[in-house]
Amino acid sequence: MKGVLLAVEGISGAGKSTLRDRLLAAARAEDLPLGHIGQFSWLSLPATRTIVRLRSGSRAADSAEAMAAARRDLDLHGRHNLAPALALGHVVADRLTLSTACLISLVHDLPVTDCVQQLAQVHAARAELTILLTTPPSLCHERLSHRATQRRFGEDPPTAARLAGLYEQAADAWTEKTGLPVLRHPCDAGTDLDALTATCLSHLRRAALPAAHI
Repeated sequence: MKGVLLAVEGISGAGKSTLRDRLLAAARAEDLPLGHIGQFSWLSLPATRTIVRLRSGSRAADSAEAMAAARRDLDLHGRHNLAPALALGHVVADRLTLSTACLISLVHDLPVTDCVQQLAQVHAARAELTILLTTPPSLCHERLSHRATQRRFGEDPPTAARLAGLYEQAADAWTEKTGLPVLRHPCDAGTDLDALTATCLSHLRRAALPAAHI
């Protein structure tokens, strides 16, 4: 039986890695097969070059090149990384389609709904359940200020606030295009983390039951 693909989305500092790690530990404790995968495949050198530029805040030659690179990478990700992993169990992705759509929208000043609609056509990479962490940008900035790593593109407060708005629009466009759910929830405190973990585990448990019992 094919596993469930969960995507955890949100701006930097929203709590994605914390939720991912909590989910992995909780699933392991219950013997639920749950693996982890990243946002990109990195399997195409031309696509990788374009994506690296986008992640640094630099435009591709044009928006068509940016979208083509993102779709190429996502298609490779779906076929060569996600599909084999899902054949072994459930998978949680730390960022996926919505994050890529928001990045292209931000860098190339495109409507994020258009970006989502194009990327959502890659069926092999569609997450069954997307968790959008709506943690306030001010709290995200505070968390990032305690990290030793250098700040990356999109982490400054004005850009992060703009990205937060793009994620909200992207979530609406994703459900409209795919019919798949997006759970929006902040990850401000331990109680939020507990609730999100419980919701995700419940979804995975239901999927793990034999079809006759669902």
